[in-house]
Amino acid sequence: MRQAAKILVGFVALEHLGFLVLEMFFWTRPLGLETFGLTPEFAEQSASLAANQGLYNGFLAAGLIWSLLRKADAFAITVFFLSCVVIAGVFGALTAKMSILYVQAAPALLALVLVILANRK
Repeated sequence: MRQAAKILVGFVALEHLGFLVLEMFFWTRPLGLETFGLTPEFAEQSASLAANQGLYNGFLAAGLIWSLLRKADAFAITVFFLSCVVIAGVFGALTAKMSILYVQAAPALLALVLVILANRK
């Protein structure tokens, strides 16, 4: 179970690196427009906000990667960053687009459950 938890944490981290790239570098390009269902006008107007959001996603990915590299305090770091992802995903679903719940929050919640179960004593 520990290995499955680590794999899922890695998946969530890679997802957030992907969000970083999409939001920071492709927001106004065809891939970003199609992925997020944006008009070119809206994408141009909101590009700096999207880049900021992408940077935050990068921090979440960095924290999760850091948690995978740690030994002593990995559990606490992993739980913290996965909890942040779940909260961000729920908030995004409520305020922006419901699919965020399934794309972002659900995998992180599943990873969080696996991490907790794998670390029960």
